[in-house]
Amino acid sequence: MRQKVAVLLQPGSTMFETGIPGEALGYDWGEGALYDVQVHAETAVALAGGVVVQPTAPLDEAVEAHTLIVPSTGDLTGPFDPQVLELLRLAHARGKRVVSICTGAFVLAAAGLLAHRSATTHWRRCGLLRSMYPDTLVLPDKLYVDDGVITGAGSTAGIDLCLYLIRQDHGISAANAVARRLVVSAYRDGGQAQFAGPEPLHSDADWLANLSAWVHDRIEVSIGVKDLARAAGMSTRTLNRRFENEVGASPGRWLNGLRTDHARRLLESTAIPVDVISARCGYASATTFRAAFRRVVGSSPSHYRRERRHSPAAGPA
Repeated sequence: MRQKVAVLLQPGSTMFETGIPGEALGYDWGEGALYDVQVHAETAVALAGGVVVQPTAPLDEAVEAHTLIVPSTGDLTGPFDPQVLELLRLAHARGKRVVSICTGAFVLAAAGLLAHRSATTHWRRCGLLRSMYPDTLVLPDKLYVDDGVITGAGSTAGIDLCLYLIRQDHGISAANAVARRLVVSAYRDGGQAQFAGPEPLHSDADWLANLSAWVHDRIEVSIGVKDLARAAGMSTRTLNRRFENEVGASPGRWLNGLRTDHARRLLESTAIPVDVISARCGYASATTFRAAFRRVVGSSPSHYRRERRHSPAAGPA
């Protein structure tokens, strides 16, 4: 008998993230679907962009499912539907598998299910999740986190999360078959970093935008935290505090993210040798660059280049 998966429709969610469970878990490729996926709500729900989705099952029936998935939500601060929050608490208490994709983590946190647990969400919202729920250990570099409650990062990381569920329930071969049909990588470990481009150029904080522009103008130069503080006109202590409060990462980590993002663009679009790219991105040596790149991206520069410059292998369907 197929396991039941309940997707709890959220107002303002994206069509993509709402549809991931149905595509990855519930689609029948001609051999029978792995799961019985239903979308639950009391009434029709408007997603981002104005698309209105009709539920296939009432909300209260979701508690009977083996797995409950909360996709992204348009409203991060709530208040959320108290019926949804209570249903999530009841399902978790009954030992059901509770999952979120992207900003659905905010709904789980509001239900109290992420207290004293590790979790992740879209990299742009990790700082907000951390500030709103300080008793949750937010891990911005993870694609998904399984700490009794399973949370996934944004967008395509929802596919990685669903493949993880399939591996748990049906084994590696089944997950690989689904990945081939979706034309995605069969396995990206949950610990692999989110590919997060630097946010500062779009930040509302002028100081951060200005600092980002300052770094980009001298990306090939070796810059340290003290240099950042001087450029921002702050003490090192103030800079550290503002980064923690407004960015959710240390200045050094943010700076390495900028350098890594520049390196990724060069790896994707040029044939420049890795050693030359390391110098162009301000790293003291190619060894330092490779180690820093692996920490952020989860693979070596050479492997990243091969993955991005060639289409995924089309194995047998």
